Amino acid sequence: MAQATLPTLTAEGNLTRYLQEIRKFPMLKPEEEYMLAKSWREHEDSEAAHKLVTSHLRLVAKIAMGYRGYGLPLAELISEGNVGMMQAVKRFDPERGFRLATYAMWWIRAAIQEYILHSWSLVKIGTTAAQKKLFFNLRKLKGQMQAIEEGDLSPERVTAIAEKLDVPEQDVINMNRRLSAPDHSLNAPLRVEGEGEWQDWLVDEHESQEEQYAESEELEQRRKLLSVGMEALNERERHILTERRLKENPTTLEDLSQEYDISRERVRQIEVRAFEKLQKAMRNAAIEQRLETAS
Repeated sequence: MAQATLPTLTAEGNLTRYLQEIRKFPMLKPEEEYMLAKSWREHEDSEAAHKLVTSHLRLVAKIAMGYRGYGLPLAELISEGNVGMMQAVKRFDPERGFRLATYAMWWIRAAIQEYILHSWSLVKIGTTAAQKKLFFNLRKLKGQMQAIEEGDLSPERVTAIAEKLDVPEQDVINMNRRLSAPDHSLNAPLRVEGEGEWQDWLVDEHESQEEQYAESEELEQRRKLLSVGMEALNERERHILTERRLKENPTTLEDLSQEYDISRERVRQIEVRAFEKLQKAMRNAAIEQRLETAS
């Protein structure tokens, strides 16, 4: 699954040609996707993995284009998205009943977002899920308010954005100022005539290695519990729950009701029931793990 075997976009001017090239790869039918994924998972069939990746390059390009407002070359965004796609194929389990595209969307977005956060500034924008959500949605909301060129936002707009994203108003103010201000060198002198640099006054506020390891272990544990919990759901429940609660931009009840030819209220009921089943399965799995650890 080497990235060199994939079509590449070397410059944004070649976008049309790149899109034409990736359209040559056929979309996979569910049964074909299942067999290819099974072949890769059980036999590490690199040709099967390659077909799974290339059949989803259009999905990667579509997602990458949604992040063009951060001043980074589209070619790099697509390249990072392709890395995320390959990671998704590597970890995809066809036995869980959902399509690869549903699973891969998270990996593609995560790879692109991590690249943007790393590349946009040498100073880390934010580490929490709420900070990342604010970073990636603030520009879009400002655009909807026709406030892209504004400096400090008006109190009314700060309140509206904070309520929309469910974050504190001060976080909105700080992030907006952070995105509006240029980066400065840490080697810049404190005064024109004085000695010393800005970096001399920085305090290392990073977590210790022990804290980072503990958080990493906890996150991995949660992912395992979520994986176990999802196995307790049927295919429709998994899909609806993923679309409604595990996506950055949830699918509407109306869209899902049309997809399954059922009422919006029925979709909502399935969503609630699936979430309750997921929670119960995760709790039971957590209890079992504790008992195993104690024994």
